[in-house]
Amino acid sequence: QVQLVESGGGLVQAGGSLRLSCAVSGNLFSINAMGWYRQAPGKQRELVASITSSGRTNYVDSVKGRFTISRANAKNTVNLQMNSLKPEDTAVYYCAANTGGRDYWGQGTQVTVSS
Repeated sequence: QVQLVESGGGLVQAGGSLRLSCAVSGNLFSINAMGWYRQAPGKQRELVASITSSGRTNYVDSVKGRFTISRANAKNTVNLQMNSLKPEDTAVYYCAANTGGRDYWGQGTQVTVSS
């Protein structure tokens, strides 16, 4: 079992920054990769950024150069630094953990970017 709790969402003006954090607990050794997903109203959930257990990262094209995913192993957290935010980044952001057997999800945190 893995438990995930997100924090750090909020309202920001276009061009601003936010930092999302995901506190991870439980069977950490079972986790292969961590990711941040987002879902905007009326749209499908999409993978925004991911990081593997070896530290390899991947980003959706729309956030490359603006978002950075990182791990703080000593604190068991995964962060998503979001810079140069755009109104189209508005969504509920979810932290996810892949263990091979199943995926675990956090409850989500709202990010709203005003124009």
